[in-house]
Amino acid sequence: MGRYVIRRLGQMVVVLFGATVVLFACLFVLPGDPVGSLGGDKARDPAVVEQLRERYGLNDPLPVQYGNFVKNLAQGDLGEDFTQRRPVTEVLKPKLANTAELAIVAIVIDIVIGVFAGLIAALFRYSFWDVLITLLTTMAVGFPSFVIGMVLQSAFVVKLDWFPLISDGSFNSLILPAFTLAILDAALVARLMRGTMLEVLKADYVKTAIAKGLPRRTVLFKHVMRNSIIPVVTYLGISFGTLLGGALITEAIFNWDGIGLALVQAVQQQNNPIIIGVVTFGVAVFVLLNLLVDLLYAVLDPRIRLA
Repeated sequence: MGRYVIRRLGQMVVVLFGATVVLFACLFVLPGDPVGSLGGDKARDPAVVEQLRERYGLNDPLPVQYGNFVKNLAQGDLGEDFTQRRPVTEVLKPKLANTAELAIVAIVIDIVIGVFAGLIAALFRYSFWDVLITLLTTMAVGFPSFVIGMVLQSAFVVKLDWFPLISDGSFNSLILPAFTLAILDAALVARLMRGTMLEVLKADYVKTAIAKGLPRRTVLFKHVMRNSIIPVVTYLGISFGTLLGGALITEAIFNWDGIGLALVQAVQQQNNPIIIGVVTFGVAVFVLLNLLVDLLYAVLDPRIRLA
């Protein structure tokens, strides 16, 4: 197990390296001057622009810039925000906390709604509830998240006035963004859970357990649910990473002060240190979650051995 974790952490370093190389190359070829559009009236002075470019090392060749980035990253330094002249880690720290709060609430909604809906649909196959859940999940998958967010905002903020229009950081203002972020994944989890449970219900060991006279609840939770949940856990590990990506749109719609909104603003301003910081963090979280999912396999199914 220890070797496996060390090997996966080594792979994480390689993935981070590859992602940052590609990102650096993409930012390097973008048209425009990052500091030329960020310094206000003073920055329009060519001398000021040149001074800022020297300060941030933008006149150096790409390999030199990347080497400096890696050296600083090894020391926990992601550089300085162009607009606020503050360390990127200091700027992103509160935004990371806000996005983590949003993503955790969204994943809880995702699990509760998705697993419960999939369970009901599988247990009552071809019933009214199965048809209704299939219809609703198909509709949810078909709608983009920004449409769902705008519909929820129009209904519950503008019409009913149940939630604040501008996020104030309270739990009340967290509910609609979390639902917007969770609905698509909850629909996919429900369909995955339904399909997996139907397969497990046909398995011989389930039929044997029923034939032995075990209580229905024991068969359901000990044999069916435990084996059905493994593909769902795999999907949730991947979807948590996509939730961070979906936060870009959701946070912009609901003005939630997280890294998604920060990334949108940074792209508009060509604020490269923030862009690189957010993407590096996102890749690291995605790889760590995949490692956690792999480790959970061994817990959920003792037949799986990690080496």
